[in-house]
Amino acid sequence: MVTTQSPSTSLAKLVKAPRWTTVWDQVTAYLFLLPALLIFAVFSWYPIAQTVIYSFQTVSLARPPVWIGLQNYGRMFGDPLFYVAWRNVFDFIILSLIFGFIAPILLSLMINEMRRLGHIFQVITYLPTLVPIAVALLVWRLIYAPEGGALNSLLQLVGLPQQLWLQDRHLVKLAMIVIMTWLGAGGSVLIYLSALKEINPQIYEAAEIDGFTFWQRVRYITLPLLQSRLLIMLVLQVIFVGQVFTEPFILTSGGPANSTLTPVLNIYRTAFERSDFGLASTWSVSLMVVLLSFSILYVWLNRQREEFDEQ
Repeated sequence: MVTTQSPSTSLAKLVKAPRWTTVWDQVTAYLFLLPALLIFAVFSWYPIAQTVIYSFQTVSLARPPVWIGLQNYGRMFGDPLFYVAWRNVFDFIILSLIFGFIAPILLSLMINEMRRLGHIFQVITYLPTLVPIAVALLVWRLIYAPEGGALNSLLQLVGLPQQLWLQDRHLVKLAMIVIMTWLGAGGSVLIYLSALKEINPQIYEAAEIDGFTFWQRVRYITLPLLQSRLLIMLVLQVIFVGQVFTEPFILTSGGPANSTLTPVLNIYRTAFERSDFGLASTWSVSLMVVLLSFSILYVWLNRQREEFDEQ
């Protein structure tokens, strides 16, 4: 006598069978991740936790740390440079969103419209990213030089007054944003170009048949389809500019009159020039809290973009 199983019984066995296999696969995956997790724990998570602890202590290389509670935070909030540094960062962010955020979008749109020379301009746009930042800043310091600088020589040639680009507190931030845009626009342009290639060309063909101009296609097709990517790049721009250090450190040392002093530059001065590691850790915690909020926003926007792409 032959017995047969009902389809529902067989299906139930098939559903239950992979359970232990799935658990074992997860254990195996975590075992493979264990070396990377250990590296992150030692070189990232432990220093972050130690920085938070140091912010409540007086730290010296000559003697053990001493717990002082919230005194470092009181010193930080009572220091006028704290508000000057964060106001400078806010100014840098606003200027970078006006110039540094819009410039890569315009460049990517123009390069995407090129039929023959687009690849050449992609390479040209990305080349500044390959230049070591210290070398690039030294070259730009020569360009901005008050006497004999290339930019002032050009202004003199066309009959315009020369400017103190890095010595005038009203011009120095704009001058640095130009440098940061020149250095970082290449990577953003490549990201935007890859996103533009994902748009169905038939949409543009239909728009051209309907008589859309270039700017109408950008306004009604390109920008709406790139909205999620633009928001993510905007948040990343804020995160990167919020950590600006190299440009003011090499070009102005925070001057003139602390107009380019940033939290990261002040952390460096406090820790390595004044050896006040407790106060430097407190500044680091404040910077970490601000950047963490934007990082959480970035992760949320990235998930929204993935859900939008799946739809």
